[in-house]
Parts: sequence; C-alpha cells; structure tokens
Amino acid sequence: MLFFRGINSVNIDAKGRMAVPKKYREAIEEASDNQLVATIDLHSPCLLIYPLDEWEVIERKLMSLPNVDPQARLYQRLLLGHASEMEIDSQGRVLLPSLLREHAKIDKPAILLGQGNKFELWSQEAWDASRPQMLDVAMSNEVSESLASLSL
Repeated sequence: MLFFRGINSVNIDAKGRMAVPKKYREAIEEASDNQLVATIDLHSPCLLIYPLDEWEVIERKLMSLPNVDPQARLYQRLLLGHASEMEIDSQGRVLLPSLLREHAKIDKPAILLGQGNKFELWSQEAWDASRPQMLDVAMSNEVSESLASLSL
C-alpha cells in the first residue's frame, strides 16, 4: 500500500498539467503503472487523486451501495461521475481534466496534500482561506469519539 504524506507546492501549466513530485513517482509507477484517478471532494473545495489500485477499492465500495438509497445514488453519481483517469507521462506530469480544475478553481499555484492512500489537490487560494479555520476547529476542546483514543 502506498502512503502519501506531506504538503507540496505545485504549479499547473497553461495546458492544465501538473508535475507529480518526484518522491512519489516510483511508488505510483510500481503500484498503479503510472495510472491515477481524480474526482471531486464532496466536503471541501479540492480534488481527490488516487493511484488506480486504491481508487478501484473505493469504486467497488461505491458500486456495492444500494441504488435505491437516494444518498448512496448521489454519492455514486458525484464521485464516480466525476472520476477521471490520468496517466503520468514520461516527464512526470498528469493532465488534470478542465472540468475538475474548474470545479476546484485550481489555477497555477496549487497545494498537493498527502492523505495516506490519496492526495488532495487544492488551489493555493482555497488552501490559504481554509487552513486557518481548520486549525481553529482542530484546536477547539471538542474531540469526536473516533479521535478520543488518538495519542499524538
């Protein structure tokens, strides 16, 4: 299993290409033959980028949800419907689909955030606007039940 961590400043060129940081390329090549899948995030103004093998796990889970459940159908429609395959080219770049770039308002400066089995790709502007609020929430005294046992 791949594990992506850290924050990287990346640039999106005029054609919508992003260079994948070199430190991740070999692992992605070995695990997913240079294949990535990008989709929208339903809770934040960013894109989710998975190695193909990790995305296929998510895809199977989404497809196993009952189509008659309106919320499940909504998630399937949005996540699967926006999923776009991308291939890392010989120069280490991926072409981000314009529809996804427009959705997340991603332009030249961007933030690629390692999130374990995936990346989040944020516009620099959205990241700079959201980060202080995320820090404020994280530093509040209220801790969810799932985080209560986490010791840092």
